Amino acid sequence: MRVSTSQIFRQGVDSIQSQQAAASKTSLQVANGKRILVPSDDPAGAAQGLELGSAIETTQQYQKNALLAEARLNHAESLLEAAGTNLLRVRELAVQGNNDSLSAQDRGFIAAELRQRLDELLTLANSRDANGEYIFAGTRSHTEPFAPDGAGGFNYNGDDRQRLLQISATRRVAIGDPGQDAFMAIPNGNGSFSTQDDPANTGTGIIDPGSVNDPSAYVPDTYTISFTVPDAYEVRDSGGALVAGGAYTPGASIGFNGIQTHIKGQPQVGDRFSIAPSTPQDVFSTYQNLIDALENPGGTAADKARFHNAMNRALTDLDQAQEGFLDIRAGVGGRLNILDSQRDINEGALVSLNGTLSEIQDLDYAEAVARLKSQLAGLQAAQQTYVQFQRLSLFDYLR
Repeated sequence: MRVSTSQIFRQGVDSIQSQQAAASKTSLQVANGKRILVPSDDPAGAAQGLELGSAIETTQQYQKNALLAEARLNHAESLLEAAGTNLLRVRELAVQGNNDSLSAQDRGFIAAELRQRLDELLTLANSRDANGEYIFAGTRSHTEPFAPDGAGGFNYNGDDRQRLLQISATRRVAIGDPGQDAFMAIPNGNGSFSTQDDPANTGTGIIDPGSVNDPSAYVPDTYTISFTVPDAYEVRDSGGALVAGGAYTPGASIGFNGIQTHIKGQPQVGDRFSIAPSTPQDVFSTYQNLIDALENPGGTAADKARFHNAMNRALTDLDQAQEGFLDIRAGVGGRLNILDSQRDINEGALVSLNGTLSEIQDLDYAEAVARLKSQLAGLQAAQQTYVQFQRLSLFDYLR
C-alpha cells in the first residue's frame, strides 16, 4: 500500500489539532476551575449539577425572602412598640384627668394633648414600609388603612388577611398583621363583658368594670341592674327574668351568674346599669370617647357620676388595647424567632448543596495541571514531527 504525501500531511495536521483541542480544553478547565464545561464531558454529573444549582438558587431565594420578612416584621414591631408607648401616655393622662380636683380648663388641656396622641396613633397605624406599602392594611397594601369617618368614628379600609412569604419548601411566614386585629377588633370592657350606666341616671352611682369570678357559672347575656326602691336593687336578664336582687350597700359586691361587680355612690330610684357581652371596639374610638368625656365633664353630682363612669370605661378599654398590642407583638416576636431558625437551616442546606456541587463540578487542579503539561508536551512533539515530515520530499534533495 502506498501512502501519499497529502495523507501524511493531513495526519500531521490532524494530530496537531487534536493535541491543541485537548490542551485548550484543559486550559479552559483550569481557568474556570470546573471539570464539566459542556454536558458531554459528564452527562450524569451535568444533570446532577443542574439539579443542585436549581436547589441552591431556590434556597438563596428563601434566604432573601427571610431577610425581607425580617425587615418588615422588625418595622411592624417597632411601630407596635411606639403605639404601646403612646397608649401608656394616654392612660397616664386619663388617670390624671379622672381627678375631681381638676378644673374644666385643666381637663381641656389634657384633652388637647390627647388629640395630639390620637393623631400620632393614626400616623403610626398608617405607616408604610421601604416599598411604600402600608404595614397594617392586610393584603390591600396600597390602600391607606385607617381614616376618620367624619362622624366621630373611624373606618378600616384594609382587609383581614395576611401576606405570606415562602422561607423554605414547607414553611411560609406572615410578614404582617392586618389592622383589623391590631387596632380595630379590641374587645371592650374587661374582655368578657362591659358595664354601662344609663345616661338618664339621676344618682351618683359609679359602676366598676367587674369580672368573671366563676367561669363555669358565667352565662353571657345582657343584664340590667335596676334600683327599684331606695337601697335595693334587682338584676334581670335580656328576657326580663329576675336573676338576683338584694339590699344595696355602696361599694359592696353584687354577684350573679359568675359575674361580680361593685357600685359605689348613691343611685336613685329608677337608675339603671347594664352588663353586656364585650364587643369589638377600635382603639381610636377609645381615645375619642376619652376626649369627649374630658371635654364635657358637667357640673351636677349626676354629671360627675356620668363623667367618672365614662372615664372608668375608657381606662378599661385602654387596658384591653394595651393587652392587644402586647399579643400582636408576641406574635411578631415568635415569627422573628422562626425566621432566625429557618435562616440557620437554609444556611446549612446551602453549605451542603454547594459542597456536593463542588465535588461534582470542581476541578482537581493537581491532576489537571499535570495533564495539561502532558498535552502540551504531546503538542510540541506533534509539531516537531510535522516539521520533520515536511522535509521528506524529493524537492529537498534536488536543490
